[in-house]
Amino acid sequence: MQGKAEKAPEKATDLSQAKPVEILEVRQILPCIADSTKFRIISNMAPPLGGALKPLEPLFPRGRYSEKIGALIIQRGNILITIYGSGNVTMTMIKDEAEASETLKNLKETIKEAIAKGVAPAPREKVRVEPMEIYKYLPQTDCGECGEQSCYSFAIRLMNGEVSLDLCTPLKDPKYRQNLEHLQVLTEYL
Repeated sequence: MQGKAEKAPEKATDLSQAKPVEILEVRQILPCIADSTKFRIISNMAPPLGGALKPLEPLFPRGRYSEKIGALIIQRGNILITIYGSGNVTMTMIKDEAEASETLKNLKETIKEAIAKGVAPAPREKVRVEPMEIYKYLPQTDCGECGEQSCYSFAIRLMNGEVSLDLCTPLKDPKYRQNLEHLQVLTEYL
């Protein structure tokens, strides 16, 4: 695991002047450019969060604020969500409209909760887990019981949130108990 400290100050940010947000509508559902079996969604959030986006970054473990485009970019598994200061919200790698609605609902609730409290959490150290880090704790038997061709492909899919750790049946063997404990900690950062 590699950690890198944030450069932001260590105190919480005041959001007491921000207004609760609503997702107004899903404006467009288009084919995803990266995967033709998935969709990209364009939606609206009101009121636009503008300058309140950067303080919201710590709410999302795999989120980062881009000064260049004035947007908060959040990765949840394969889904990439971009919230623009203007109020536009885009999502890629969405399975269907139901997943889009659920993702938008969760996003709205997370932001509303932070605004209701009036304070965003202090920035914290972000951790990036690499597939090789996961792979080294897997049994490395390439048994295929999880449905993957290899333990390394399972590690990649686990890192992307596409599979769960309990699909690896060899990990249930007592001789892999310590490996399983390591993997359970690592998956907390995914």
